Amino acid sequence: MNAQQQFNVIKNGTVEIIQEEDLLKKLEKSVKTGKPLVGKLGFDPSAPDLHLGHAVVLHKIKDFQDLGHDVIIILGDFTGRIGDPTGRSETRKQLTEEEVLANAKTYQEQIFKILDPKKTRLVFNSEWLQKLNFVDVIELSSKYTVARMLERDDFARRFKENYPISIHEFFYPLMQGYDSVAIEADVEFGATEQKFNLLMGRHLQKEYGQESQIAVTMPILVGLDGVQKMSKSLGNYIGISEPPREIYGKAMSIADEFMIEYFRLATRIDPQEIILIEEGLKKETLHPRDVKMKLARELVTLYYSEKDALEAEQEFQNIFKKKELPTDIPEVTLGENPIWIVKLLTETGLVASNSEARRMIEQGAVKIEGAKIANPEEVVEIKNGTVVQVGKRKFARIMI
Repeated sequence: MNAQQQFNVIKNGTVEIIQEEDLLKKLEKSVKTGKPLVGKLGFDPSAPDLHLGHAVVLHKIKDFQDLGHDVIIILGDFTGRIGDPTGRSETRKQLTEEEVLANAKTYQEQIFKILDPKKTRLVFNSEWLQKLNFVDVIELSSKYTVARMLERDDFARRFKENYPISIHEFFYPLMQGYDSVAIEADVEFGATEQKFNLLMGRHLQKEYGQESQIAVTMPILVGLDGVQKMSKSLGNYIGISEPPREIYGKAMSIADEFMIEYFRLATRIDPQEIILIEEGLKKETLHPRDVKMKLARELVTLYYSEKDALEAEQEFQNIFKKKELPTDIPEVTLGENPIWIVKLLTETGLVASNSEARRMIEQGAVKIEGAKIANPEEVVEIKNGTVVQVGKRKFARIMI
């Protein structure tokens, strides 16, 4: 492709490119010299799973990669110990090095569900940040003012409302920006909420005598609750490494009014086809249920296969239309019987914590052999082969 064609591919689906004319110039130079551009995308491994919200940006940088350019994924093992203050109303709890590295390992596995491992360079930013001495840190911090830092929305809000801001939080955007200096990035990709950090990279590159990178921002995907952005901590997410039936089942819970947004941001369907789907929904020539099933199939196929998608769909229909149990309920052996219901749920792995168990019980989402459990303090007696269910898609068969 020529420079203009490449530009059109990169721009498609973005919110903003800073600056568009500079990106076109970089692409023209790349085409003329035959030297690929360097694209940067950073992840702080603050949680073990990547979800569809992360995938929006990953798919865009895959477009960049498919155009023949170099892609560097920076795993923020160093910045992750501080945590991105973006959107936070309070200081993040700092993670240990062990927690960050454990999460980073899962990221490495999941990223290659989208990117080509042969054409992707994975690096940890401790490679250069850990080597900075205090003189280097002072020099880095001298490149930006406190007044400019407080222009950042989350810092400004916390400062105005008299919430504490720790000094180390100011270093987060500086360190992330320095990543761009370290790898000499030409283009950095991120969600719209990352705009401040991406612009910091542009600023620091100029301060260190480099050509400023282009900042490309992508839309934020709303979570399954239809209110807040997709987030593991909010429980409104679809993880790209979740089992096919989980992805399918969660996709079927997406509100009708958000289906088109998911098609645009979370699938690789041709934009013209999405327009036809949207028109069909408006004219009522397409049933929302059928469209949602197509969305669920597309998502499972994208991260697994068409075969897995069809099997997940059949499983979903068995459970919700025919009221049958799944065919592959995992068996869990328990030594304690009778057992406190909360402990039963955590030991079977159906929930992650006691608080989640209590919440699911209070929501009426816990059943034993089809009977709802209403009291989180209840002690239950289990028979061999009893099926325990949490929500619509999680099951365990208890063996004594």
